[in-house]
Amino acid sequence: MIKTTTMQIKGMTCTACARASERAVKKLTGVADANVNFATEKLTLQFDDEKVSLADIKGAVKKAGYEAVEIKAEDAEPPVEVQKKRLLLAVIFTLPILYLAMGMMLSWPIPSFLAPMKYPLRFSLVQFVLLLPVLYAGFRFYKVGYPALFRGSPNMDTLIALGTSAAILYSLFSLLQILQGDHMAVEHLYFESAAVIITLVLVGKTLEALAKGKTSEAIKKLIGLQPKTARVIRDGTEQEVPISTLVSGDIILVRPGEKIPADGIIISGSTSVDESFLTGESLPVEKQTGDEVTGASLNKNGAITVRATRVGQDTVLAQIIRLMEQAQADKAPIARLADQVSAYFVPIVVAIAVLSALLWFLAGEGPVFSMTILISVLVIACPCALGLATPTAIMVGTGIGAQHGILIKSGGALEIAHKVDTIVFDKTGTITEGKPRLADIVPLRDGKLSETEVLALAASLEKASEHPLGEAIVAAAREQELTIPDALDVTAIPGRGIRGTLEGKALLLGNQALMTEESINLDDECRALIEQFSSEGKTVMILAHEGKAAGLLAVADTARPESHAAVAALHHMGLKVMMITGDHRKTAEAIAKATGIDQVLAEVHPQHKAQAIQDLQKQGRRIAMVGDGINDAPALVQADIGIAMGSGTDVAIESADMVLMRSNPMDVVTAMELSRRTIRTIKQNLFWAFGYNVAGIPIAAGLLHLFGGPLLNPMIAAAAMSFSSVSVVTNALRLRTFRPHKEFL
Repeated sequence: MIKTTTMQIKGMTCTACARASERAVKKLTGVADANVNFATEKLTLQFDDEKVSLADIKGAVKKAGYEAVEIKAEDAEPPVEVQKKRLLLAVIFTLPILYLAMGMMLSWPIPSFLAPMKYPLRFSLVQFVLLLPVLYAGFRFYKVGYPALFRGSPNMDTLIALGTSAAILYSLFSLLQILQGDHMAVEHLYFESAAVIITLVLVGKTLEALAKGKTSEAIKKLIGLQPKTARVIRDGTEQEVPISTLVSGDIILVRPGEKIPADGIIISGSTSVDESFLTGESLPVEKQTGDEVTGASLNKNGAITVRATRVGQDTVLAQIIRLMEQAQADKAPIARLADQVSAYFVPIVVAIAVLSALLWFLAGEGPVFSMTILISVLVIACPCALGLATPTAIMVGTGIGAQHGILIKSGGALEIAHKVDTIVFDKTGTITEGKPRLADIVPLRDGKLSETEVLALAASLEKASEHPLGEAIVAAAREQELTIPDALDVTAIPGRGIRGTLEGKALLLGNQALMTEESINLDDECRALIEQFSSEGKTVMILAHEGKAAGLLAVADTARPESHAAVAALHHMGLKVMMITGDHRKTAEAIAKATGIDQVLAEVHPQHKAQAIQDLQKQGRRIAMVGDGINDAPALVQADIGIAMGSGTDVAIESADMVLMRSNPMDVVTAMELSRRTIRTIKQNLFWAFGYNVAGIPIAAGLLHLFGGPLLNPMIAAAAMSFSSVSVVTNALRLRTFRPHKEFL
């Protein structure tokens, strides 16, 4: 029987680990499908329990070097807390080692009982003892790194394990010489190098764990949108029941201000429903008997009765949650440059070190000489600089991003953003401001009112309104510093508009349907203007004064002032710019035309946005999705890189790889520029890291000594190794000179 289960994979530290454990499980007979998601550290598994057991699966994962455990609700502390504790332990013991080592070189004050030249053995042993807790904190690097090397698939952990082991090995060799009476060997201790490398790498791992922890939080926030209970009519009585007990066909009562518990159809009443959490659209949607409503949307101002059509896992919200989970699981892991290179570099270096030492030993040199050769090669080829090449550049890059209001959640986001060729913007709240503004006022000839009079009268009706359209009108009147009179007998007409009186004269403000019902005549010119404004994506309201149409007011969600400049800058960078929205095509095309966007995907339902992104990816495009609403979350995860506006919903922000804290579209340009600059720096770092190593390895192997020259002292090898690390860090710090939009200024 085919079963589906999810297990946590412990011990993974890079994407190569995920691939290795996934391959191990897939080889088992009876496993139909296996997918290891490094971001969530989970194995999703389909297997025939008659052919393979969970114990077999755990055994295969363990053989690959990792641990598979069944997920339980009462699981121990989250991985990020474990990482924090390891980092704290490493920092506490690394600082004194570093002080002792630097103190000896720079003549800093050192306790007299630890004076290195007077008590070299005591000085060395204290450093070694201090190193032990740091090694414990970073033990996973050795536990994973060496088995990966022996399996023929070395990764970043292998680099860390080999590099620090070389430093520790040589330091222990020096400690042995001190025991034999060579006090000058105290100058050849590198315990602090191993400690600092482990601590720096743990910093990166902790930041990575923090970023990965956000994935499950986004799902939890989505689930939290659903109301906990529903008010239903069963057996002729009204009762409040848990939402989990709802069934299709239930009659649900929803009062103003309450969330709708399930997808359904209104069977009585009318209201306006705020669906912005789902569609991203800022305007509430007018709903009447027979209209569909979506679960978790907010009922604004009318009591309604709804017949449930989809409940539980069948609702639109539940579908979006599933899409997010699927997109997270299917997202291709980001290939790490250092991992790829180390697969070839590390085995070659080890082979050269062993072979060189063996050849010199066979040539008649003693074991000490051969040991010196072995350690010199390992030290000079120590991939510390290689290990620093990516994280230092990413650390500086993410810091620069934060200075410019761009929260970059992971190094992977920077690594992949430079490959993007298409930017897809959501419309509402991203390209546009996300809230309606009064765009046009047109007095009608029959009304005999000026623009300001039309606005003042309309504002008098909407003065106490909480409807976004009304708020836009009142805000416009206040911006013009108009005196807003107090209308009397103001009554809202759901789905139509509002009525009232001013100085004894009747006032009406609403849509065409209201004017028809109230027998207000609209001439051909008025109807033409309404059609024109509607085609531009604007919502039109008609003001009637004393029984005559007096003016038109058009409200629209306008483009942000920065949107046009951002699109132009992205075009300058060679990127294609698209817009995706659930709004009407005419509205979307009007915004696209105003901002210079290349292509529009309009009338796309929320649950289909991720599919639209996937379709673009199938065409070979690398996609960056920019959005701000819950409806954008699956698309943000599906895209190669997701970018959320800081003013958007928590779910969108947590689902994204980058967050624009200032909600400025120009920051998308900054993010793309910063990504390209950071990747260029990483490649330069890798070149310098390998340049020193490749040039130094033949010398460390005794090439100069072979022709009568000097033998490379491990101290010089260590200095060269350190210099390569310094050059890498210095080059990364050059990122601080980054200035956004420099080429556009």
